[in-house]
Amino acid sequence: MTDVATVFGGSGFIGRYVVRRLARAGKTVRVAVRNTERALFLKTAGRIGQIVPLHAPVTDDAAVKRAVAGADWVVNLVGVLTESRAASFQAIHVDAAARVARAAAAAGVKRLVHLSAIGADPAGDSRYAASKGDGEAAVRAAFPGATILRPSIVFGPEDNFFNRFAGMSRMLPFMPVIEGATRMQPVYVGDVADAVLAALQSDDAIGNTYQLGGPKVWLFVDLLAYILKVTGRDLSLVNMPVPLIRLQACLLELLPGKLLTRDQLKMLARDNVVASNAPGLSDLGISPTAVEQIVPDYLRRYRAGGGRRPTSVAA
Repeated sequence: MTDVATVFGGSGFIGRYVVRRLARAGKTVRVAVRNTERALFLKTAGRIGQIVPLHAPVTDDAAVKRAVAGADWVVNLVGVLTESRAASFQAIHVDAAARVARAAAAAGVKRLVHLSAIGADPAGDSRYAASKGDGEAAVRAAFPGATILRPSIVFGPEDNFFNRFAGMSRMLPFMPVIEGATRMQPVYVGDVADAVLAALQSDDAIGNTYQLGGPKVWLFVDLLAYILKVTGRDLSLVNMPVPLIRLQACLLELLPGKLLTRDQLKMLARDNVVASNAPGLSDLGISPTAVEQIVPDYLRRYRAGGGRRPTSVAA
């Protein structure tokens, strides 16, 4: 009988890479999502019938239990960067994480990988970090052998980091800099997906936590400068006063989409790098991929003329 893996959030940015790797590893993959229509594109990544989109919101007890029944491996990638009435940090990062872990344990699942974030801390000053920390504790309580992965900023063609700021560079007369001295260690989405598969396959990963970062630590302001260089935008980098930005965030929280929140400002003020003594990608047998190897290719479309003219960007 073919082994079964269930991936909650499998149609998302990171999930699509995880699903493809699981399919290549020979697993039958259940892509557990709220909207199965948005997961149909993944079916071509495997054999006929190998990848199965499944309606299983992480907020629904019965649906979660059905999704993990008979599975050998379970991966929970579901998370939100901003809260809404329908998806609070508590509901998604804590309650849903616990629900998936409890269901996996009850179903006799062999391995569980839970995606958290660097900075997860129940005592964190941002609600995001605190909820991620509480979620880890809930997962550990329900499924002690779970492997927890904490990535830094994740980048790749579909990301909401490099693409977001590159898009801003086309619309603004300057590039605003908020907390430019914050350190970040961007990690490639393909490496994160490889880490998920490695954690599922390695007995050494049982019950352990790994922090995932790329080969280089960047200042936030240097990342913004790099984006401008890659996209060919001759804009000034302008430091923004934090009190002013905090006031603007209060107002922006009232608008649909929540472009910037006070909680995100707290997150931006904290370094987002792998701790010096923390197990990481190398412990999972993965060599991290540099920003310079991947980002220029997918940011080319933000250049004048849509990037059709050949360019050369120094690393």
